[in-house]
Amino acid sequence: MSLVWAMPAVAAKKPEASKEALSDLQQRLEALKKELDNSQEAHKDAADALKESERAISEANKKLYDINHRQQQNKKTLKQLEADSLKTNEALSQQQKLLSNQLYQQYIHGQQSYAQMILQNERPSDITRDVHYYSYIAKARAELINKMQDNLNRINQLNNETAAALKRVAELKQKQLEEKRTLQAQKQNKSKVVSTLSKQIASQRGEIKKLSRDEKRLSQLVERLAKIIPKKQVRKRSTARKSTPTKGEETNANPEVVAKNEQLPSDEFADISFSSLKGKLKLPVRGEVTNRFGASREDSGISWKGLFIRANEGSEVKSVATGRVVFADWLRGFGNLIIVDHGSGYMSLYGNNEAILKQVGEIVQAGDAIASVGNSGGNATNGLYYELRRQSRPFDPLSWSNVN
Repeated sequence: MSLVWAMPAVAAKKPEASKEALSDLQQRLEALKKELDNSQEAHKDAADALKESERAISEANKKLYDINHRQQQNKKTLKQLEADSLKTNEALSQQQKLLSNQLYQQYIHGQQSYAQMILQNERPSDITRDVHYYSYIAKARAELINKMQDNLNRINQLNNETAAALKRVAELKQKQLEEKRTLQAQKQNKSKVVSTLSKQIASQRGEIKKLSRDEKRLSQLVERLAKIIPKKQVRKRSTARKSTPTKGEETNANPEVVAKNEQLPSDEFADISFSSLKGKLKLPVRGEVTNRFGASREDSGISWKGLFIRANEGSEVKSVATGRVVFADWLRGFGNLIIVDHGSGYMSLYGNNEAILKQVGEIVQAGDAIASVGNSGGNATNGLYYELRRQSRPFDPLSWSNVN
């Protein structure tokens, strides 16, 4: 009997121990959830910091783009100034020859002065003629010399101003390059923080799922023990099943290359409405398309609403058709994003850019550079996220594009 009555006592301890374990588990679970919430807030803060960094990098790149454009304009101005200077020097050389010839003629005619020629002439008509001739020559010579001197002064002034402008542009470009390096370093640091926090959150979520399963199993065990022990007190041992949760297989395969694009948009169909461009569009950047529209994303299972085109960092992103920029800013998940409205409800979206080169309200033509390729928005790979939409609904860009 002692053995029979001892079993309830022993069994009674098991539910108590199980309840304590359950309580401890619940406390751990709550603490972990709070930690996860805090981590998510930190992730948000880091993402916001990344957003500001990527915005600043985009602005720095736009300034560099503008500076390069200004440099090209200044170089054209310098070439024009050099051409003007050459023409002026040639004219000056001709004038010097003319002056030299006039001085020579004056020398061989006895080096007579203007006053002597007038005094030696007896006929009034000759005097009048000579006065008119000398006045004309002197006036024309003076005007030409003054004009040439003005032109030379102007060219010297413009050369000095252009040289100073180029110097300022070079200094500004150097400053922007330094700023870009600093911002890029900040972006890398923030990306590391976000990556670390993302891994931590993923690990904690996995642990929460595991703890939730453990909590469920333990709760079921406590309930079974509470019911079984009074009815089966004579059992000396209880059996427990141990289940090993299965883990989903992870695939780390490289993304499939769906298509390779080498052609870029041009103004060939500038006068055609967007609705008539099906099959005629070119993809906005050279690179490799790594997904199919509508396919499930490996990271979330959510279907792709557009295309990701893997491309070299800094490559120009071209507008696929004529339109107006309606959005040009950083957007969570898409990084530096630019959206172009093509009318009749059609829009094109370009995300994950390193830099946005256009502003809201600007009119762009097919083939215009509107952004440069990057990995903003937390992407690990350089490339462009590209969507086409009609009435806000996405449709397959490849079915509208001529890809070669």
